[in-house]
Amino acid sequence: MNIDTETFPVLETKRLVLRQVTQEDAASVFSYLSDEDVMKYYGLEPFTSINNALNEISWYESIRDNKTGMRWGITLKEQGIVVGSCGFHNKVAQHFRTEIGFELSKEQWGKGIASEAVEAIIRYGYEQMNFQRIEALIEPPNQASQKLVEKLGFVREGLLRNYEFTRGKFDDLYMYSLLKQDFDKKS
Repeated sequence: MNIDTETFPVLETKRLVLRQVTQEDAASVFSYLSDEDVMKYYGLEPFTSINNALNEISWYESIRDNKTGMRWGITLKEQGIVVGSCGFHNKVAQHFRTEIGFELSKEQWGKGIASEAVEAIIRYGYEQMNFQRIEALIEPPNQASQKLVEKLGFVREGLLRNYEFTRGKFDDLYMYSLLKQDFDKKS
């Protein structure tokens, strides 16, 4: 499959290019999604084969085809290799809302890359996808993701008890939200 630059929006930031993830990226996707630390709060077991990565990429394609979301690969400008992904899922068009998700290769943690990428897609979501509300559902022990969304202006609205069943257990999730007018004020 070729990268579809005609219809898939490529976003650039100071250090990053956010682009469509293709089957050619399966090895790099597998590289970070097979890491237990990266997958700790992802809701899936660490990947054990390249087929897991190909299935993940197929999911990215399906949410876009079904108009329920969009997922970008995070690449460093000088490398072009996918080191993480971020995007929207569970889009509810009639209510102008969506959820956001993101993950990043452990080698890139602590450099502000996830924050830079997520801010870019939030801007795109409000300006081009007409969202009013973007939600983030985060497990209470996931301090790094909480700090990231709070830095971007998200507000913690409450705790959703036993909200998901993943990896053999029920997980509580904090509900965070960012409204368009709050992001506009911050920008």
